[in-house]
Order: sequence, then C-alpha cells, then structure tokens
Amino acid sequence: MPIAALKENDMIVWMRCSLPSLAVLVLGTLLGVVPAAAQAPVKITLWHAMGGARYDAITKEIAAGFNKAYPNYVVEPLYTGKYGEVVTKAIAAVRAGDPPHIVQVFEVGTQTMLDSGAIIPVTELVKPGDIDFADYIEPILNYYTVGGKLASMPFNSSTAIIYYNKDIFQKAGLDPDTPPRTYQDLEAMGRKIVGSGAAPAAISFGWPSWMLEQAHAMHDKPYANNDNGRKGRATRVRFNEPFGVSVLERWKRWADEKLLAYGGREYAPNKAFLAGQVAMLMQSTSQVTTIEKAATFRVGTGFLPRIEGQPAGKSVIGGASFWVLKGKGRSEQERDAIVKFFKFIAQPEETAKWHMSTGYFPATKTAVGLLQRQEWFRKHPNHETAFKQIQEGPDTSNTRGVLLGNFVQIRNITDTAIEKALAGRLSPKAALDEAAREADNLLEEYNRIHGGK
Repeated sequence: MPIAALKENDMIVWMRCSLPSLAVLVLGTLLGVVPAAAQAPVKITLWHAMGGARYDAITKEIAAGFNKAYPNYVVEPLYTGKYGEVVTKAIAAVRAGDPPHIVQVFEVGTQTMLDSGAIIPVTELVKPGDIDFADYIEPILNYYTVGGKLASMPFNSSTAIIYYNKDIFQKAGLDPDTPPRTYQDLEAMGRKIVGSGAAPAAISFGWPSWMLEQAHAMHDKPYANNDNGRKGRATRVRFNEPFGVSVLERWKRWADEKLLAYGGREYAPNKAFLAGQVAMLMQSTSQVTTIEKAATFRVGTGFLPRIEGQPAGKSVIGGASFWVLKGKGRSEQERDAIVKFFKFIAQPEETAKWHMSTGYFPATKTAVGLLQRQEWFRKHPNHETAFKQIQEGPDTSNTRGVLLGNFVQIRNITDTAIEKALAGRLSPKAALDEAAREADNLLEEYNRIHGGK
C-alpha cells in the first residue's frame, strides 16, 4: 500500500516496524556492508562441450539443481563447442586474462592442461574430507591422477563398448543375446550376417583413432614411450610397432571382405548403425541413452572383443573432466563456490542421475550402490556393460591411458592414417609409419616448448 494512503494509526505502526530495518540498511550502507538478503550471489562460469540431450542434463538438471540448492551461488554453464574447440578457446581465454572458472576438457587434453600453467589441481583446492575421493571408481581416478595429485574433477567418464542389433543377429541365425567376445567371433558372425543378407556390413567404428588406443589398452600394450607418458614426458609414439600394425591390417582385411564399413569420425557411424546398414558398432558408452532412444530395433551391448593370443589389459577411460582455471582477482567466495559445486556433483543422487540421463559412468561406488538398490542395471543392462568392462583387467601404465602433448592433433593424424589404410591408399604399416613420424615431430616441438614445466 502506498505510504500516502495509510491512516494516522497505521502510519505510526508502519514507522515503528520499518525504522529499525531502515536504520540497519542506512548504517550498513555507511559502513560498506550490505545485508545478506541484498547481496548478489557469487557467480562461477562453466564452459562445456555437452550438446543434444546431454546439454539439458548439464544445464537443466545439474546447474539448475545446484543453483536451487545453493541460492548464494550461481553456476552459469556455457556450451563452447566440441571438445577440441573448448580446449582451444579456454587456453585463448587464459592468455587474454579472462578465463572461465571451470572448463570441461576431454581426456586427450590432459597433458595440455597440465602444461598450461593455468590450472589449480583439485587436491589443492578441495580440503581433506570435503569430498571422499576414495569413493570414486579407481580407473577413473587413476586416469586424472598425475604425479600423485588429482589434477581435475572426474565428471563424464566413458569407455568404448560394442553395440549390436539383436534383430539383425536373429535374422542371420545368430543368438541375439550373445555378442562377439573375440576378433574371431566377430569375423565369423560378420560373415554370417553379410552372407545371409541380414545387413550390408557387419561393423563400423566410432572415433577410429580412439579404437586403436583402446586396442592397445585392451591388450596391455604401450601407445607411447616412457610408460605411456606417465613415468616421464612421452617423446615418441609406439602405435606403428608390430601390435598396432597387426590391428590395422586386420581392420583392412575386414574392409576388403565388406565386413567393416568405414562410417567417419566421432559419432558419424551411429547413423549407419541406426539405419540397419551395419549390425555392430564400436562406440563410446556415452551414446547408450542416445542410441537406445533412437533405435527402432532391440539394442544389445558387449565388451570390446579381444584379440586371441594377446595379453589381457582393459579398456581405457574416455570422456572428460572439470578443470579449475586460475584467474586474476578470484575471491575466496568464488573458490568456495567451485568446491561446493564439486561436492554437489559428487553426491550419489546427482552422480546416478547424470549416468541415467547420459550413459556416462556412475563415477562413485556409492552411486553404483544406489543404482543397484533401485534395480536400475537390472532394468537397463546396456548401461552396466561398460561399467563392468572397465573394472576387469590389470592397472598398468598401458591401461591407465596415454598422456601426450598435442594429443588432439596426434589423434587427427592417426585418424587420417586409418582412413588411408582402409581406403587402400597406403598399406597399414606405411600409413602408421607416416603418422608416427608426424606425431613424433609434434611431440618434439611440444616438448621443446613445455619440457621445462
């Protein structure tokens, strides 16, 4: 009600109630102190690479949930492009002196971030006891632990699995509940599928260069020297040694026999799989939810097939993590907001919800227990496949994942080599030798710049 409309008695009551509050406000202003209710919330920015359904999961569920739970803090998520673009833009923002507080970086950007000089390791930011890192699944924690420090906050971790079309399997006379477990299985099933006309081709790969990395990890083989860059800085790659050449030779033979249909990089091969043009797809577990929703057929999943006669390793972590960037004038309140946000995403309910929405790993043991109590995996067995796979096998420098400078460019070089070999432009050995020379030159240049850090 306007003050002018108040009666005399009402005015007296209003003044008695309001003057103390008014005095506090005036006094607070004179002293430079604003009452808590009038303080603007502390804002932290988050650059990420989550598109599609994952965009909604990170913005409408995670960020919105945090902002509601902590009204004094605001996380502002901003889609900044694909993974490679996010890394490039984040480094440029650091150099310009205006970086985001948190940036989501895929696993191949780990060495770049470590060498940037612009990060605050998570273990230096989070106080002991604030987050129970011992609760995190070991392969996830191990990947991002370098030099005894957890460099970044685990978030959307994945690995590769094999997806298969159960309807095509059944049409070809195969058991729709039995995926291939070995390369020999895959070849035999593939010939039956193609020979019966159930599908034009047997298999395609997403992220081809990553699948070559996975093949090395699955068989405990080094991808680079110096213990995959974990004992010391990697100075040369090893994917052109006999094991890597034998893998690509096998893929080339599959292509020649029309078992393998090359579908492009990253998630491009999903289209052929969903269209029924290929019966099987090696792809990231992050696509489980997307593929299941889009498929018009029964989808099955299995472990990555192993190569006969080779030692047993295990699949390697993919996906991304959250890195904290230094910034001029960052306040203790901002650092506190970052820690609270990390604590929020570490909660079992949030970790489980992220997994259910996307297919990325439930990153903590407590979240796994919650999902088991809810019988989530029994109802959605395809979501459990990668989680089981990542825990089978030894923990070695080869299975923890390779750390390389200029890894983004090296992966592009390797993709090109695979494409040349499958197209018959170069032999598998010549293609990988050419790629190794280019990769080693990049490593030499990178290490010359960053070797002292």
